Amino acid sequence: QVQLVESGGGLVQAGGSLRLSCAASGSIFSAATMGWYRQGPGKQRELVATITSGRSTNYADSVKGRFTISRDNAKNTVYLQMNSLKPEDTAVYYCNQWYDRNYWGQGTQVTVSS
Repeated sequence: QVQLVESGGGLVQAGGSLRLSCAASGSIFSAATMGWYRQGPGKQRELVATITSGRSTNYADSVKGRFTISRDNAKNTVYLQMNSLKPEDTAVYYCNQWYDRNYWGQGTQVTVSS
């Protein structure tokens, strides 16, 4: 059973930065595609960024140039560096792992004040 534990969320002013981390248990991390999703107030969950086992990345248009996803297979951890944060980035951010099935973390709140 895979467990994903997010950390690094918090309250930040617009223009600031945060770095989210997601630590994964299990032995399939290096072979899995990892991703970050978010769900804002009254909105559906949406993709933020993904990174494959080969380190190919994909970003939502709304975060391109501001957010960077990366992974450390030695630490079974995926990161999301978020710069130039905007109030519309306020959401619960969820870590996702896809290999043979989807696994989700419990989420971490990011609040960006104007």
